[in-house]
Amino acid sequence: MARRPQLTGRAAILAVVVCAIAMSLAYPVREYVAQRRQIAQLEEQQAQALRKLRNLEDRRRRLEDPEYIKRLAKERLHMCEPGAKCYVVLDRSAGTDTAKAGAKEPGKPAWYVTLWQSVEAADHGQGAAVEANGS
Repeated sequence: MARRPQLTGRAAILAVVVCAIAMSLAYPVREYVAQRRQIAQLEEQQAQALRKLRNLEDRRRRLEDPEYIKRLAKERLHMCEPGAKCYVVLDRSAGTDTAKAGAKEPGKPAWYVTLWQSVEAADHGQGAAVEANGS
């Protein structure tokens, strides 16, 4: 009984052609996927830019309203209209909390004192090392 070869010449050529086609299509497919990803990123950036633009347009519209400007001036700058009596109520507990938060810890020197002390210590340490090496 004669054995037939498992891989004929035609099958080998077909395998080479299929591999060549697969390899020639790999790069364009990879580029296609990369471009689709880039398009999705750019679309997201465009959507963010449009949202920001809408927010800025809304803010511009509000800033064109004189009543809104007056309200901002009253709230943020504590301004009053001419002839009006305005009062600012200070809460004593808030003032003491602020004073406590701003106070230095007792015994802790200011930053510049600490800096100067470290410079002096470095200078003395360097001088001691020179004297030790020089003797």
